[in-house]
Amino acid sequence: MTEEKHSCESCTSTTCSAKKRMENENDEQFLARQEIKKNLCKIKNKILVMSGKGGVGKSSVAVNIAMALAMDGKNVGLLDIDLHGPSIPTMFGMKDGKINVENNKFVPITFGSLKIMSVGFFLQDSDDAIIWRGPIKHGMIQQFFKDVAWGTLDYLVIDSPPGTGDELLSLINTVEDLTGAVLVTTPQEVAAADVRKSVNFCEKAHIKILGIVENMSGFVCPHCGKVTEIFKTGAGKQIAEKFNLKLLGKIPLDPAVGESGDCGVPIVYAHSEGATAKEFGSVTRQIEEICEL
Repeated sequence: MTEEKHSCESCTSTTCSAKKRMENENDEQFLARQEIKKNLCKIKNKILVMSGKGGVGKSSVAVNIAMALAMDGKNVGLLDIDLHGPSIPTMFGMKDGKINVENNKFVPITFGSLKIMSVGFFLQDSDDAIIWRGPIKHGMIQQFFKDVAWGTLDYLVIDSPPGTGDELLSLINTVEDLTGAVLVTTPQEVAAADVRKSVNFCEKAHIKILGIVENMSGFVCPHCGKVTEIFKTGAGKQIAEKFNLKLLGKIPLDPAVGESGDCGVPIVYAHSEGATAKEFGSVTRQIEEICEL
């Protein structure tokens, strides 16, 4: 999907998609879509981080990609839209973070230069369950793109809900110009089977797949550094070969990743010289190269 590079405030193009009413679109929907396009028009790349199922470390991958991009000097936003499992506030030590409002816009909380927004910031208690029906979820997803002061960004990294359900459909219908998706799997076939569904989803939704990340790819001993393959290996490579996709990298099952997340500091920041951080760095550089093509 290609993004029109212009400022909506000054756009006079009659071909601008924000100015065209879609079929069966009422006035309220049309105005909301215009506001979303206007709010996002200064974001160059919008990257979706997806997984076919929960428990594969999708949020950890999203966090470290976003942090690595920011450490590379890019202007980056990170949006946690995993409505039923918003873990990003914990991963940045922001469980008690509160959102301010300026000029009728929600202001993201920052970690260094990285702008962060999560549904978790809106919960009275971080242990509260989100029990919402579809229309309320759709409205919340729209609000993240319409009413957050993202400003000018090189990248907006979006941590999506796992699977291919209603929330993901709402997201892709709200953001019409996604740059592409990064799909996260683990080495086992049980995870790979669900990622294959995500590949098919992206193809049907016309979302470019930037590549595959195989997470938990071997266990790194914290004492000697030796890598032990504790899961069946090769799912990431198999998916990449089957669908002619790029295998961006294989992230080891490193205890330091969990420790960093629990301490509120991404591993690429806390242990920037470690092997895991360097693998995340390699993944991130490849994403940058693809986005710049």
